[in-house]
Amino acid sequence: MDLSESGERQISWAARSMPVLTAIGERFALERPLDGLKIAACLHVTAETAVLLGALKAGGAEIALAASNPLSTQDDVAEALRSYGIQVYARAGVDRTAYYRHIHQALDLGPDLVLDDGCDLVNILHTERTDLLDGVSGGCEETTTGIIRLRQMAAEEALRFPVVAVNDTRTKRMFDNRYGTGQSTLDGIMRATNTMLAGRTVVVAGFGYCGRGVAERAKGFGARVIVTEIDAVKALDATLQGYEVRPMAQAAMTGDLFVTVTGNRDVIRAEHLAVMKDGAILANAGHFDVEIDVRALDELAQEVHRGVRPNTDEYVMPDGRRLLLLAEGRLVNLTAAEGHPAAVMDMSFSAQALAVAWLAGERANLAPGVYDVPEEIDHEVARLKLAATGIGIDVLTAEQEDYLHSWRVGS
Repeated sequence: MDLSESGERQISWAARSMPVLTAIGERFALERPLDGLKIAACLHVTAETAVLLGALKAGGAEIALAASNPLSTQDDVAEALRSYGIQVYARAGVDRTAYYRHIHQALDLGPDLVLDDGCDLVNILHTERTDLLDGVSGGCEETTTGIIRLRQMAAEEALRFPVVAVNDTRTKRMFDNRYGTGQSTLDGIMRATNTMLAGRTVVVAGFGYCGRGVAERAKGFGARVIVTEIDAVKALDATLQGYEVRPMAQAAMTGDLFVTVTGNRDVIRAEHLAVMKDGAILANAGHFDVEIDVRALDELAQEVHRGVRPNTDEYVMPDGRRLLLLAEGRLVNLTAAEGHPAAVMDMSFSAQALAVAWLAGERANLAPGVYDVPEEIDHEVARLKLAATGIGIDVLTAEQEDYLHSWRVGS
């Protein structure tokens, strides 16, 4: 009971900064767009997620939830969600076996729709729970990593139902990925290490929206920022924004803090670890714990000191160098901190909620594949957010509208 009450307080606090999603939940309660539908979700079990699931339940859905990362699960929030009548299969810190067992338990609901964060639930549906596939008519994915996997499934004609790429909305990429990841990643790093960033060299691996956010925030703290990239256009973008761009083999020798934000594996490998300076800090802000080769780190280390600080493990190399791994190589912003601010997740989860309602109405007309969120949903979320914060914008005059839709008027 104490856990449930604590969770209620956390959810209530988050909801204060999520006026758009709260309003959508109130609308769903009247319109009931999800009546009779079962939803299996694999998401971070946080207070912000609870506000999203509350809106979906208000819309009539029956929901089963598993955690998309065992280290981000807030046990008090999980308990509060159970009191809402939502089936929750999650506990902080469980091992990999329990993590996948929880996803199977959520799928036992026999879902009509699925919500995923990283594509693990969809992957299991297509490999181990194919008996349920005929009943699933659509899904949503909210991460870059998950969309990469889903597009590959679609390209190989393996994807069996339509999935909406919530991650690819402008409100998600520009605000959640950039501002949310930038702030929460550095928050997690500083909580775990109490390190000062000013004057330090921060290496950011990947210059997508998340990487840009991390680089901008680190630069704002006074750090010297080096970017590593595989994409020539993104590398040029980073250069023109004033960042130094180097291959990881070179950056590894000079960095004080390394942050991986790529969505790929083995971004930091044994050859990089071998040349890092004493005291180098390794953090991952990509979805899965594969961006830093933790197995190589274990094999190279002569000693490992667990928990030298909360969420910080020290690896002692044979030559005496100490490398500090944060959050076991998992998402540092959700493991060592609390994830994105609720005000950012208000936009991401509002787009998610509206996309679920749209999918519920359109799923019968959609072939298997990956779909963009309808542009009107993105615009509605932005409009509602501006209104909630009291910000006004200009409106086109009739003459301006005509000008934009005519090719006959020249200079």
